[in-house]
Amino acid sequence: MTTALWPAPFLATPLDATVTIPASKSLTNRYLVLAAIADGESRLRAPLQSRDSDLMIGALRVMGASITEVPGSGEVPDLVVTPIPAGFTAPEGGLAVDCGLAGTVMRFVPPLASLVNGSVTFDGDPGALVRPMAPIVAGLQGLGVPVVGGENGFLPFTVQGSGQVAGGHVKIDAGSSSQFISALLLVAARFSDGLHLEHTGDSVPSLDHISMTVEILRSVGVVVDDSTPKHWIVAPGTVAAFDVVLEQDLSNAGPFLAAALATRGTVRIPNWPTNTTQVGDKWREILPQFGASVSLEAGTLIVTGGEEIRGVDLADTSELAPSVAALCALASTPSRLSGIAHLRGHETDRLAALVAEINALGGDAEETEDGLIINPAPLHAGVFHSYHDHRMATAGAIIGLAVSGVEVENIATTSKTMPNFPAMWATMVSQTAGA
Repeated sequence: MTTALWPAPFLATPLDATVTIPASKSLTNRYLVLAAIADGESRLRAPLQSRDSDLMIGALRVMGASITEVPGSGEVPDLVVTPIPAGFTAPEGGLAVDCGLAGTVMRFVPPLASLVNGSVTFDGDPGALVRPMAPIVAGLQGLGVPVVGGENGFLPFTVQGSGQVAGGHVKIDAGSSSQFISALLLVAARFSDGLHLEHTGDSVPSLDHISMTVEILRSVGVVVDDSTPKHWIVAPGTVAAFDVVLEQDLSNAGPFLAAALATRGTVRIPNWPTNTTQVGDKWREILPQFGASVSLEAGTLIVTGGEEIRGVDLADTSELAPSVAALCALASTPSRLSGIAHLRGHETDRLAALVAEINALGGDAEETEDGLIINPAPLHAGVFHSYHDHRMATAGAIIGLAVSGVEVENIATTSKTMPNFPAMWATMVSQTAGA
């Protein structure tokens, strides 16, 4: 683990800041996959530029898609995508995809590889080799797609595509990640008979992310029936080429919004969508429970912290949980977070990591079967480790605003979804109520 330490800015003055957030990773990478199998050229306007999106672009290029940067109307270039050519065949020896630590790449791309004629090997960072992959392997094998390796449910493995997949009814247990459902749904329209996907477990975490996938599919002409719980039926057909403006990442907005509470100040985020499929829109429901004032005025989300941070009792905060836990560590009353057992299989075991790092700063946190209990405790200076997890790093930054002397180990890991995070954070911190 790297020893590089970032002194988290401490702020004794309330913030009065306006912050613009880069595009959504979840939306960018879903649209990239769909563009690779669309019926013509597609354009992604103002997409995310990050390690995760770069890895997705690299994976799709390996499999024959053409992805070109062109000038856009904003600070980042647009992407023009020409889909994978019909009948694309891998060279002798096969293709190799580097997944890095990107869950969307390691899970969304193998089903796409089943439509390539030839073998595609998937590997990634050391941290990727312990992230659950068994449902993808089982799903592909259930559809008659040979997968070599992956018997233990982890990377690396090789998908041996034949250029087409019959489709039909397949059952998987997606209890460890909603991405397993999304992965198969994204390419299902290209299966000869479509797909009837059935989840066999009790519940699927992060259902909002599956709803996002379904709504995107419908927007490009794919017929999806999700009327029966735990079942998704996708009709065979084409994916219509598209031209889309990407929303900003509302999950990544979380640390900046949390900063308003940590400093008892105000943070504004312009261009907040009125209607969205992003799970990050839940911040509008979550933050008032901590005692914040939240309003959406003329497209700008405005969050003002209260006199204190109140503890909360929240279920299924999904990828928002690390930022939520950071606020709980600063709260004046106890908190309980539940329905997030699946976070043990993310970039790191986020539940164990949050407990370790909060307690190392003097906090009082403990794991439960499906979440965390965090009690009030005076925090002190120290190192907050990131575990190569971008959301752990930003959680440390939140705590550092309210606790002097916190240093975040490997803040550079935020490049996974937000490459300019340290500079964005510094710019925000410079905007105080007295400035």
